[in-house]
Amino acid sequence: MSKIKIFSLGGLDENGKNTYIVEIDKDIFVFDCGLKYASNNMFGIDYIIPDFDYLSKNKKRIKGVFLTHGHYENMGGTSDLIKYIPEIKLYATKFTKYELMNSGVPEKNITEITPHKKLNFGRVSIFPITVSHSCPDAVMYCINTKDGAICYTGDFIIDSKMTGHYDMDLGRIAYVGKQGVLALLSESSFAEHAGHTSPSHRLEDFFKDIVNKYEERLMFLLLPTHLYTIEDIFNSALNKHRKIVLMGKKLQNVVNFAKKEGYLNFPDDLLGDLSNVDDPDSILLLCDDKENPYASISKVMSGYDKYIKLKPSDTIIFAEPRYDSNEKLLVKIENELSMLGCRIISIPKDKNILHHASSEDLMLMLKLTNPKYYMPVKGEYRYLVQNANLANSLGIPKENIILKQNGEIVLFEEGVLKETTEKIKVNDILIDGKSSDDVGELVIKDREMLSENGIVLISATLSKKTKTILVGPEVTTRGFIYAKDSKEIIREIKKIAEDIILRNIIDNFVDFNKIKTEIRTELSKFLYEETECKPMIIAVVQEV
Repeated sequence: MSKIKIFSLGGLDENGKNTYIVEIDKDIFVFDCGLKYASNNMFGIDYIIPDFDYLSKNKKRIKGVFLTHGHYENMGGTSDLIKYIPEIKLYATKFTKYELMNSGVPEKNITEITPHKKLNFGRVSIFPITVSHSCPDAVMYCINTKDGAICYTGDFIIDSKMTGHYDMDLGRIAYVGKQGVLALLSESSFAEHAGHTSPSHRLEDFFKDIVNKYEERLMFLLLPTHLYTIEDIFNSALNKHRKIVLMGKKLQNVVNFAKKEGYLNFPDDLLGDLSNVDDPDSILLLCDDKENPYASISKVMSGYDKYIKLKPSDTIIFAEPRYDSNEKLLVKIENELSMLGCRIISIPKDKNILHHASSEDLMLMLKLTNPKYYMPVKGEYRYLVQNANLANSLGIPKENIILKQNGEIVLFEEGVLKETTEKIKVNDILIDGKSSDDVGELVIKDREMLSENGIVLISATLSKKTKTILVGPEVTTRGFIYAKDSKEIIREIKKIAEDIILRNIIDNFVDFNKIKTEIRTELSKFLYEETECKPMIIAVVQEV
C-alpha cells in the first residue's frame, strides 16, 4: 500500500525558512531549505533556520534536497544543514549551484541538474520544469508517484515576455496536469493581490526615468541574487554615457559569472571601476547579504566605507521591496539619509510585488495542473487562506484544500487524503555569527532584559584565611543608571551587598551560593522600588 506524507519544517504562516518534506513510503525528499531574516527585536540574531532534528534522525532515508532557485529564503539554510548531515545530496540548477557554493556549501554535495531531464529514484522520479522568477534557472518540481504527481511550484510569475534563462514552460506544466496531479503545493506570498503580477515586476522604465531625470551620482541598493533587477538597471543606463560601478567583491563575482554564463548581456564599456566612484554622473550598485540587510549603506552613512563618501547631491534608490522584518531599520536609514541631504527613491507601491504570483497567476497554475488536492504554502496564514479561497472559487472542494501549520502532517494512502493527528516537532534555530548552535530563547530573553534595563555587577574579594572582606563590594552598572549621578543608590547597593556577605559567613565558612542568590533577590526588590526598573544583577564573590 502506497503511503505519502507531506509536511513543512518551515514556510507556513511565516515569510522565509521554506523547507517542505515529501515522504513516499520510506523515502524522504526535501524541497528547498531556506532561512528567515531576523527582525530588529531579535537582539543580534543574524538569521533563523528550521530545526533539522527530524532530518538528522532519518538521514539514511533522505534521497536528496531539491532546490527551486538561488534565493536565501529557499536555499539559505543549506550551509547549516550540511553541518548536521555532511553527506547529504543537493540537487540544483547551474545558477542555484553557484549561489550554494558562495554560501559555503562544498561542491561535492551538489548535483547540477538540467530542467526537463528526469531524475530517477527507484519507483519515484522527479521532473524539474522551468518557471519565471527574478533569478535565472528557477524551477518547479513534479514528483511522479504511482498515485499521481505531487507538484511544488517554488516562486513564480507568469509572463510570456520573460525568455531565455527566465522562461516558463507552460506547455510542460499543462502536460503534467493532463497526466494527473494528486497534489499541488503553490506559493501564497501575494495571493491577496488582484490580477497578474506582470507587468508590475518590470522596473526598467522606472529605472530609466530615474537615470534620465537625475544627472548626479546614483546609488542602487539591491540583492545580488536578483539578477533580473540588475539587468533592468544595466538596460536603463545603456547609451547614457554613464559608468556603472559594482561595489564589493561579492557583487562583482556574481555579475562576472552571470555575464560569462549568458545570464546578463551588456557592453563591457558600461562597467567602470573604483576610479569612477566619485564621478558626478556615476551609477553605484551596492549589495547586502543574508545576515545584514542594508549593511552597505549603513557603512557608507557612518563614514567607514573606504571608497564612498556621501554628498548632498546623491540619489539613493532602494531597488528591493520592503519586508516587514526590517521596516523599522529601513525608516531609520531613510531618516538619516535625509538629514545628510540625500534624495531617496523607493519602488512605488504598485510595483512592489517583484516576481511572486498574484491571484490570476495562482489560478492559471491551478487550471494548468488541475490537482485533486491543493495545499497553499509559503507565506503568512492570511495569505494561505486567500490562496485557498482562490482554489475554492475555481471549483476545488473545501475538503480537498489543505491548510496546515509547520510540522502538521498531510497523509495520503492509495491516493486518498486521510485524517491524522500525527505531527513532527518543529522549532526555530537562531543563528548568531558563524556558530551553528541554537542561541535559544533564554539568551534572547537575557539580551532583551539587558537592552531594556541594563546590568548591575556586584564584585567582592574575601580573605581565604580570615574570611573578611578585602575589597568591595564594588558596583559596576551598564545601561541602568549613571553612577556619578546616583551616589546615594550606589552607596545603598554596597551596604545591602555587604550585609548579605557578612551574615552568610558563619564559623569560618562562606556560603557563596546563598550570597549570590540573596544579592540578586534583595537588590532586585530594592532597585525596583527605587527606579521601577529590573536590571540584570550579577554577583561575583571570590576568595584569595
